[in-house]
Amino acid sequence: MPRIRHGIGMLAALLVTGCGSGIGAASSAPSPRASAPVSVVPSSSLPSSPPPPSSSADQPSGSRAERTLAEMSLRDKVAQLFTVVVWGQKAGAASKENQARYGVATPAQVVEKFRPGGVILFDWAGNVSGASQVAALTTGLREAAARSGEAPLMIGVDQENGLVSRLKSIVTTFPGASEIGKTGRTANARDVARATGEELLDLGISLDFAPVADVNINPRNPVIGPRAYGSDPGKVAAMVGAAVDGFHAAGVAAVAKHFPGHGDTSVDSHTGLPVITHSKTQWRKLDAPPFREAITHGVDAIMSAHVVMPKLDPSGDPSTLSHRILTGLLREELGFDGVISTDALDMAGVRKKYGDAEVAVRAVLAGADILLMPPNLPKAYDAVLDAVKSGRISERRIDESVLRILRLKEKRGVFGPIRTDPGALKSAAHRKVADRVFAAVR
Repeated sequence: MPRIRHGIGMLAALLVTGCGSGIGAASSAPSPRASAPVSVVPSSSLPSSPPPPSSSADQPSGSRAERTLAEMSLRDKVAQLFTVVVWGQKAGAASKENQARYGVATPAQVVEKFRPGGVILFDWAGNVSGASQVAALTTGLREAAARSGEAPLMIGVDQENGLVSRLKSIVTTFPGASEIGKTGRTANARDVARATGEELLDLGISLDFAPVADVNINPRNPVIGPRAYGSDPGKVAAMVGAAVDGFHAAGVAAVAKHFPGHGDTSVDSHTGLPVITHSKTQWRKLDAPPFREAITHGVDAIMSAHVVMPKLDPSGDPSTLSHRILTGLLREELGFDGVISTDALDMAGVRKKYGDAEVAVRAVLAGADILLMPPNLPKAYDAVLDAVKSGRISERRIDESVLRILRLKEKRGVFGPIRTDPGALKSAAHRKVADRVFAAVR
């Protein structure tokens, strides 16, 4: 997903969310391990007026998500589409980066001013120094959201384990996907995902931009490689489905990435625009199986890839901006009605053809719900808002995305109360899981 910043030159720093930064069938209750109440998002008095038309009719009328949507202004609905980065370790601490990018100094002020649907944490943004610090940061951000609007804040992270581990030494060190794949046991993928999810909840994080569902069939792939479970579509699919189950058992939202598949590339989408020449038949055989399996297991969200697949869409647009791929293949062919997240919009792979304002609009028109990490949030926000006001994007289309996002939040307990327990990290039970899986790698 995002890209290198502030002189970080190592490959691991490149591999951010989608490509390094994302509704489920598991219980939405908070993990029973959570304790020590730190942050409670207060309930607001919400009207019982009927929701706007939506393509997602599987929830009962009058749900918390629908009532929240009915109370939101158009401006707040557009804001809900964005998941952003904030700089700093404390919600109330000033940062020059926040001032330069958002016109306000602190992470809390960014949330209060722009009311985004989500925040994604990164070590390179100064968000991670210790378990208690991260728990306090997430608490402060949620409290800022509760002061400023109807919808709660979803806090996510790019914790794949292995090469992409944003929380580094403050959480248990688990094997990465390729190591888990080598064990040949789907139970290992499930157990690692569950333990990872439990530790995320202890920190106040409700969404993980994992698992990677790419099939790494190109040995020269510079961006996926060991982040994938392997090179066999069937085996990768089984691991992905098990990982989704594990995250859900913990009560955390899972994001399968990067659709329609980033495994056969020799270009890094952080720095260029990869082209994959798979035919639709090849795609269905090689790339699609892990995503189908993730959907079968009720995955909460699927992240798009900034890759061009000309035999799936001859327009030359990256998949993130392709209606044929996000709506035609993912929504219609695979039947996915959960949340679609873009990969980071600050990556070169999505910025080559259109300006940053137009990219945000085209991603919504393609079928995306979450607009992840726009390089210029005010510009992207204004562009989407103006597109709705002009009729280029219908307000009904915005409502569909916002309702999906709010339903995800409702399902995963984000409306609150949310409790943190940073002292529970690195438990003996989790270290035992890690040791067992590392020992099984063959």
